[in-house]
Parts: sequence; structure tokens; C-alpha cells
Amino acid sequence: MRAWHVTAHGEPADVLRLVDLPDPVAGDGQVLVRVRAVAVNFPDVLLARGEYQVRPPLPFVPGIELCGEVLAVGAGVTHVDVGQRVVGSHIGVLAELAVLDAHEVFAAPDALDDAQASAFTIAYQTGWFGLHRRAALQRGETLLVHAAAGGVGTAAVQLGAAAGARVIGVVGSAAKADAARRAGAHVVIDRSVQDVADAVRAETGGAGADVVYDPVGGDAFAASTRSVAFEGRIVVVGFAGGTIQDIRAAHLLVKNYTVHGLHWGLYARVRPELVTAAHVELTRLADTGAVVPQVSDVVPFTDAAAAVARLAAGSTTGRLVVRVQD
Repeated sequence: MRAWHVTAHGEPADVLRLVDLPDPVAGDGQVLVRVRAVAVNFPDVLLARGEYQVRPPLPFVPGIELCGEVLAVGAGVTHVDVGQRVVGSHIGVLAELAVLDAHEVFAAPDALDDAQASAFTIAYQTGWFGLHRRAALQRGETLLVHAAAGGVGTAAVQLGAAAGARVIGVVGSAAKADAARRAGAHVVIDRSVQDVADAVRAETGGAGADVVYDPVGGDAFAASTRSVAFEGRIVVVGFAGGTIQDIRAAHLLVKNYTVHGLHWGLYARVRPELVTAAHVELTRLADTGAVVPQVSDVVPFTDAAAAVARLAAGSTTGRLVVRVQD
């Protein structure tokens, strides 16, 4: 099979190489998938740089999210069948074939095409756990979403709107505002020309946002602490801006807000039954049209390295998808 390899740690365009590897085989409790499409995620950038929390030994296959067709199942696998279209998440799927553990694979929503389905697992699972399990978002509350035009952000915007929240999206430029609005943001703040905290207070009558969803860190987190309401909840899901959030306990005390960390992959390892239950609910939302991954571009398999480099540059909206095969 053909696969992409990270050959050294560095910028994606410099360290990704297309190679030939032996075809993998499904072992007990595993699923062999013919990969149709792979969604590009920011962890792919961090994996290439050697900055992700998981550091596979070099060389390794990146890619963490796919849509594909089941070719074979190992002993003990009963929830998916050969020939079934599936989605899943596992490091090492940017290849023509991939092996995933059974708990990492789910039936693909019928309402989504292959490109959309490839981008369904991580962003929406992360959004679901962040907004519902960690922050307990309630109907009628105000949700503030940073990076609201990106893949993670548009998923959170859609989920917040589906939950009945009033969603304020923050984007980095006027060119990205439409993507946030298409995802369902009721209000869009352009942080390049507006002060985020001032704009949030103006939109909420001075109360602030009940829940803040932050995949950015750095200045975005600082703005979050100024924007959060009394007894509000900030959910930290990443630091795509390059600076890890600096949490000041004294500030939490005087403003009565909480900060929740979210590492979705830990749920997949420790409480996989919760991930399965979330997939059922997310599939229902997809079937009703309430959530649809916002795919901005689909590129051929040979252009995968360039797609990861585009995401690293920070200029994309929605989801970039690599089409591996039809």
C-alpha cells in the first residue's frame, strides 16, 4: 500500500514523504479498513513537529481521522461488518489501508458523504464532550467559540446552536466571518478589529458568556477570562495559537468561574462506552441536518503533505480532506 511517512520532526512540507509499505492485517479485536478519505487535523501538524502529546517513533504514518470501508475484522469484533462504511480515529490512517482497534471504529452516518464523514469523529466528539459533559451547556445560555471558522470551531458552533444556545463566534479576519455564520453563529466577532471581551459584554448586556470553548490558547484564553460570565465555564481543548493557556487561580476565585480541560482521546481509552453513546447522538444530529462537517476543500492523496502545511499556516476555514480513493 501507499502511505505517508513523517521521516523526521519538522514542518509538514519538509518531513512528509509518500512511501510504499506492506499491507497491514487485522489482529484480534481489530478492523482492517480500506481508507476512502482522511480529514486533516491540527494534531497532524503537531505530530510532524514532534509536539503532540503522543510521539510515535520515527518514521511513522500520520493522519488521525478517516472514513473508509471494512475489509476484514479480527476475532471478537461484532459491531461492524465487512463491506460496511465506517468512520474512526487512530494515529496512522493517512494511507490506503489502516488497522484500528474495534472501539475506534463506528458506522458512518448515512447522511454524510465520504469527505464529510471523514471529518465527523474528532471535532464533533470533542465538541460534544466539551460542551455537554464538561461544561453542561444549557438551552438559552450564551456560548463563545474561538476560532469559529476552523474545523473544531465550526463543529462547536453547530453543536451549540443545536443545543439551543446563543452562539458568538470569534474569527481572525473578515474573510473568515462567513464560515462562522454558515456554521450557525448568531454573532461573529472579528478579533483583528474588535476587542473580544468588549464585544462579548456588549452582546450580553454586560453579563458575559456562560460557556467559552477555547482551542486556541494564548491571547484567546486571556480574552476568555475577561469575557466569561459569573459562574461561567471555560473549556480548554487545545492551544493552536502556539501558547499554552496560563490559568491564574486568584482570578478564578474573584470572578467565580471554572476552567475545564478536555482531552477527548482519554475518554476513548478510559470510558469508551461514553464515546459510543456520543456517536449515537451525533449521528442522530447528522441525520436531521443539525450538524454537517464544513468541508472547504478536498485534495488528492498525492497532495496530502501540502494540505497539512496549509492547515499549519492557519489560513484555512472549515475542514481540509484528503481523498485517498473512491
